[in-house]
Amino acid sequence: MEQQRRLGYDDIKAATARIAGQVRPVALAPGGDRLWLALEYLQHTGSFKARGAQNFLLAHREAGSLPDAGVAIASGGNAGLACAWAARQQGVRATVFLPANAPGVKVARLRSYGADVRLVGAEYAEALAACEEYAGAGGALASHAYDHPLIAAGAGTLLEEVHERLPGLDTVLVAVGGGGLFAGVATAAREHGVRVVAVEPEHSRALHAALAAGGPVDVTVGSVAADSLGARRATALAVDAARHDGVRSVLVPDAAIVRARQALWEERRIVVEHGAATAFAALLAGEDDGFGYRPADGERVCVVLCGANTDPATLTAPATLTAPATPAGPAAS
Repeated sequence: MEQQRRLGYDDIKAATARIAGQVRPVALAPGGDRLWLALEYLQHTGSFKARGAQNFLLAHREAGSLPDAGVAIASGGNAGLACAWAARQQGVRATVFLPANAPGVKVARLRSYGADVRLVGAEYAEALAACEEYAGAGGALASHAYDHPLIAAGAGTLLEEVHERLPGLDTVLVAVGGGGLFAGVATAAREHGVRVVAVEPEHSRALHAALAAGGPVDVTVGSVAADSLGARRATALAVDAARHDGVRSVLVPDAAIVRARQALWEERRIVVEHGAATAFAALLAGEDDGFGYRPADGERVCVVLCGANTDPATLTAPATLTAPATPAGPAAS
């Protein structure tokens, strides 16, 4: 199945039909006056990634291109969990490559989904290289954490569900790492006349930098949210989606991300990753010093809370606001 270069609304509609009944419909909660929260952290495996993983595998099954060797992916985070879960749902083997220093809790959870876990090297790049070699030699289907139209289209089904429930929605805020979720959401939102605010950490700005440079570029990554928003380069799909009218790219400082995650817990008892809190942080930053997003009077806004694979104990522990620069690729996406 050849990878497409662009993502269209037909891809979102096809994904919506394909994964119907395979994933949990998004839950929406009022977050304030004309504000809603999309509780996608309640999705299978704890993040929106389950949508793309299901769409990817089901599309290959439909096309007759799902091999007996199963699927392989390099990711120790949400994408790896989603891939392993979807593979189990489809009755195929999943081989997940992680750096050797991956947290034991993630390894255990991957194995609980029946995944064959391979610990390779000290960085994501080494695990990725091993995954690519394995897939090439053994015939496994190589998946990706975010850089594939089927993955992005599956993520875009989230906006389809939100729009069905909130037909008068004006704007959706979504966090951006490599851009799979953003590309899918923005493609669907454009069809429905919904504005999209792409929110990135100040020091993990792959999409923001790509828009300034006129195309994907490598960036240095160092943020409290780098475990899930730590891609060094935005996908071409995301950059293409961001160039359309109705899309705005904004940044938020780590302090606002930490504050947003804490506020979601203290005020609503919602536990999410720093990456998921990044979208909400844009409202708290409120365009101070050029950061964040301030809705207009009467603007109807939905914030996507996209994942909850985090340690709740860190909600009561002091946060490190500046994470060390991550290796190339999605460190734990």
